[in-house]
Amino acid sequence: MQGGAHILVVDDHREIRELVSRALVKEGFRVSTAGDGRAMHKVLAEARIDLILLDLMLPGEDGLSLCRGLRAHSEIPIIMLTAKGEEVDRVIGLEMGADDYLPKPFGSRELIARIRAVLRRGQRALMDDVPRAARYRFDRWVLDTGARELIDPGGVAVPLSTGEFDLLVVLLEHPQRVLSRDQLLDLARGRAANAFDRAIDTQVSRLRKKIEADPTDPKIIKTVWGGGYTLTAPVSRA
Repeated sequence: MQGGAHILVVDDHREIRELVSRALVKEGFRVSTAGDGRAMHKVLAEARIDLILLDLMLPGEDGLSLCRGLRAHSEIPIIMLTAKGEEVDRVIGLEMGADDYLPKPFGSRELIARIRAVLRRGQRALMDDVPRAARYRFDRWVLDTGARELIDPGGVAVPLSTGEFDLLVVLLEHPQRVLSRDQLLDLARGRAANAFDRAIDTQVSRLRKKIEADPTDPKIIKTVWGGGYTLTAPVSRA
């Protein structure tokens, strides 16, 4: 996973973002960038990010505050980047929930090594965790992620392929939002590496045949031309 991990670089200096991005891409990572907290949250809402490189000094909300806010609802790995090298800043950053701390200036080899070390620790932690199951209600359907079952209005389980299941979970976690095909691929990739052997359009078509009253006139999963797909039904957790 590390080679294709998606890294978000949050730094207000364009030159640093570009230099770091080139170094990461050269090592096989995928990279997104943001210049401040608002842009960071936008990227996080649209893509599955595996690790954040977060600068301490940012315009508006600073890196420490952003780190604390992320930790309130996410376990995504964070490496703090800062020009400050004092020990007190490093301690505060780690206390806010950062996984590592790298003072500027830093070399690309050290940065890559730190990223890989943090990702390895995260992978080991994930192996020890038991995923939390959830039951989603939408329209007249229920998806039980623990049992990996889709229950129809009559209480009968409808079989789903891995790709269909992963696609439906992503849509249920982002209801009433337009998700592009790339976003659907990115958000679902973390669940199963081979979940989307076929095109997104094919998975959507198959899923519609199972949950729509009329697959030729879908009401639950709608196509947004030029945008992607959106799940229109209200979603609640059972």
